[in-house]
Amino acid sequence: MNRRLIIFTRFPLAGVTKTRLIPVLGAEGAARLQRQMTEHALKRVRRAQLFPALNVEIRFEGGDRDRMQAWLGAGYDYQPQGNGSLGVRMSQAFASAFKKGVAQAVLMGTDIPGIAASTIENAYAGLDQADVVFGPSRDGGYYLIGMQRRAFAAGRQLFQGPQWGAATVLDKTLQLVAAAGLQSRLLEELADVDVPEDLPIWQKESLSRSKP
Repeated sequence: MNRRLIIFTRFPLAGVTKTRLIPVLGAEGAARLQRQMTEHALKRVRRAQLFPALNVEIRFEGGDRDRMQAWLGAGYDYQPQGNGSLGVRMSQAFASAFKKGVAQAVLMGTDIPGIAASTIENAYAGLDQADVVFGPSRDGGYYLIGMQRRAFAAGRQLFQGPQWGAATVLDKTLQLVAAAGLQSRLLEELADVDVPEDLPIWQKESLSRSKP
């Protein structure tokens, strides 16, 4: 398979997952939200027209392969995210994909309620025209990044420069893209759920999914 989709998530352990939401939701509630948002993201992945031809890899923190598969089912390649900063872990995920001969790889998180099947389809369509694709998040970061294999050597620095969690992550990364001589494309901007103020984003999505 020439296309890989890498999903970064966490096993929903109470007290460990979505800790910034614990003051509002409690430890169990925050873990439950992590579970729900991951399952929601995977439903969107399975609806994508590209899904049957995608190699889907779930890179996780917490738990182990057996617990992850018992939760999310077979049919995915489960790998631990490993150690290091977010940038290091993302770089390792891309390096592993390209080492196996994948031509295009897309990495996404699971805390974006508004993500749709079309978002994933558009990411690969963007990679047919550009070296790197980003899904911008409203907090100044990005919820998705896609790369061409031929661009990875020049693009490794994209994972080293930004201060992760800052509101300038995407802007700084785009500067690094330009400095590396790479072309980029942007997808639709979406909102993620990280802090209590973000919870209405998920609640709105939950209401829309409950409608007949």
